Formats: sequence, C-alpha cells, structure tokens
Amino acid sequence: MPGHKVARLFVGLSAAVAVLGMAVAAEAQEKKIKIGVIYDLTGPLAGGGSELQYTGAKIMLDHFSKTGVEGYKIEAVYADAQSKPDVAINEAIRLVEQEKVDMLLGFFSSAQCVPVAARVEQLKKFMWITTCISSAVLADKNFKYIFRPQASGDQFGLMTMDFIAQNSKEKFGKEPKDLRVAIIHEDGAYGVDVSKGNEAGAKKAGFNVVLKEGYSATAPDLSALVTKLKRGRPDVVFHTGYNPDITLLLRQAREQGLKFGALVGHGAGYGVYEKLKEGLGGDVNYVFNTDPISIWLANQKSMDPKLPPMIKMVGEEFDKAKPGVAIRSAHVGMAASNTYVFMTEVLPRAIKKYGGVDPEALRKASLEVDLPEGGTMLGFGVKFYGEGQQMAGQNERSFPVVIQYVDDKSYVVWPKSQAQREAVLPLPKGTTFSSQ
Repeated sequence: MPGHKVARLFVGLSAAVAVLGMAVAAEAQEKKIKIGVIYDLTGPLAGGGSELQYTGAKIMLDHFSKTGVEGYKIEAVYADAQSKPDVAINEAIRLVEQEKVDMLLGFFSSAQCVPVAARVEQLKKFMWITTCISSAVLADKNFKYIFRPQASGDQFGLMTMDFIAQNSKEKFGKEPKDLRVAIIHEDGAYGVDVSKGNEAGAKKAGFNVVLKEGYSATAPDLSALVTKLKRGRPDVVFHTGYNPDITLLLRQAREQGLKFGALVGHGAGYGVYEKLKEGLGGDVNYVFNTDPISIWLANQKSMDPKLPPMIKMVGEEFDKAKPGVAIRSAHVGMAASNTYVFMTEVLPRAIKKYGGVDPEALRKASLEVDLPEGGTMLGFGVKFYGEGQQMAGQNERSFPVVIQYVDDKSYVVWPKSQAQREAVLPLPKGTTFSSQ
C-alpha cells in the first residue's frame, strides 16, 4: 500500500509540475505589448485625413503582429475618437484603465492631442504621436512620456512663407514687401499653431498681410470670410483647414468670384487629394500642400537601404485596402513611417536594454533614438528634445515639404534639396481663381 501511495503522490506531483510548467511556458509565450490606437474613424476628421492615418498605422502594426518584436507579441486595440476631443480623452482613459494597454499610439487632431497628452502624462503612461502637429501639445510642458516624431505646426507655417518669399521676385515679379498675403485658418489648436508660423514667416519675409482670420471648422457658411478676402485682394492665400470646410470655402469663393495668384494649404484636409478633387473638381489643379513628404515621393537614394522595401509593402497593402486611388495620400505614409520608427527603434531598445515595455523603459529608449537624415521613410532623421527643453518630446530633425498637385499627380516643389520640379506660380491664366 505505501508503494501505491508514493506512486500516486509522484503522479500527482508530476501533474502539478506539468501544469506549472505549462503556466510558465504560457507566460513566456504571452510576453506582449498591448498598444491602444486612437484615430477618428467617424465624423468630419475621418475624411480630413484621420482615417488614412489609421490605415497607415494599421498596415504597419499588422506587419509587426506577424513577426513580433524581440519575442514580444504585438496586440493593437483600436478606438474611434469620433472627431471629438472629449471622446478622445474618454477612449484614451478607457484603453489605459480597462483594456490595460501598455501605451497609446496615433492621434490626428491637435484639438484632441493637447488635452489627451496632458491626461496621459498625468496617468504616467507612454504616448507616441504619429500625427497631430500643434506646438501647443508639447511647448513648455516638459512632459516625460509623450513623444512626437512628426514635424510641428509652426514649421509648416514658416516653411510655406519661406517658399513664397524665395519665389516672390522671380514668379510674381514683386518684392516681398509688395506681395499681398492672407492668412486664414480653422480656429482649433491645429489652425492657430500653423497660422502663428505663417505670421512669423510673413514678418521675417516682410510681406504685406492684408487679412488674418480664424473661423470654426464646422461653420455652415464662410461667405463673409470670402467677402473679406475679396476686399484684401491677396496675391497668395495661406489656408489651414480640414474638410468639408476647405470645400465650402472654395466653392463659395468660386461663386463670389474671388481671385488670387496661389493657394497654399497646410496638411490636414489639403493632404487628402481624393476629397479635394471630389469637392473642387479641376480647381484642385495647382493647389499647394505642406506636409511631411509622401513616402512614395521621398528620395530613396539617400535613404537607409532597409526602408524602400517597407515603402513598397505599405503601398501594396494600401492599394489592396483602397483600390483605384489616384494619389496615395501622404497621411498614410506618415502614420506608417512614424509607427515603424517606434517598432524598430524604440521597442527593441526598451526590451533589450531596459528590460520591458513599461513607460520608463519606453521613455529611456525614445530619448536614445538617433537617426540621421534619410533614416526614416519620410526622409528626415529622429532625435528628441530631452527633459528641460522647451519642446521636450519633439523630434528636432523633422521637417515638412511643399508639394503641388498637377493633373492628378503630386510633386515636391520645396525645399530645393527635395524638389522634383519647379513650382507653377502664379495660377495659370484661364484657371478659375487666377488673377491674371
């Protein structure tokens, strides 16, 4: 009998050890990072570029969920901010507290980003911003856990003013001081920030600013603004808007006979060619847009050799998701590239050097990223301003470019180092808005 007892005990112990072993193995297998991803999939911002950003981020997250990173499984949990700041905040908190995500990624609208970043920092969670560009998200906040590889809004505004200033004499036949410019913008965090860059750039160039005005992106009528623009007779209109406000403004401008020499947009709605074309038809021809470069237009010769195959992959996956699109929006590549930087530069370093995926490990790993120009699919490098600096968490090496839409294609026209062709300036005679 004692022998039977010992045997039974031994069998029981073996079973317990086996169960324990399975649990340990399961735990080892279950090493994962849970990423909460927030974009606007409904509401006006979805069509203004947010849904395209979601597509780019998802393509990249799906890619890494197949391979994992340093033995960690990638699990993405998606949420819809519905184009509303309060929903974005609530979804961020829900993902952190209920879904127990390790970090948050995404965010299109600066109006959402400003309050969400403050809340996430308060919760001591890590946030990787692929998109929203307002300087107000990071300026003078000294956040520890919020990082943005993307270019900031004031850079957009300064870049376009410099572009026009450098072309003023040659293309418009006017000294910058004689060039009449109008700065108009939606009055959220995004538009306000870009317009500040516009103002600073206009001052530096010495332009004659004939109108500077903000408006609500949800305004049902912009004819009063068009009347003011007509009165100001600008050579160049600098506009920051989403959509449908861009379409509304330009339709009413057409009805009221507004004329100008150039229209320069700044990302957001100007980065979604399909929507512009749908709303404006042929009048989208020769419009300018400022954004980080489209990954499909970036100079691949000066790029890290491992990046062109990734650009090809993103393009192929996007074509499957959205067949028949004339121009692959820069928004797609922006989110894909900025997500890729996290997956290949931050995450492996956090795991290998700092032992995991907690906010502290991710923070330290982010601060060590040091990519030269050509180190990302967007052409720019990555190095974040550190604690105690005015723009702590901002990528100091990012920059946007100016593109022009011509006959259903987009071309980089500024800066000269990235330019694919000369800008068509001013609007050709015979086009709807041409003042010639």
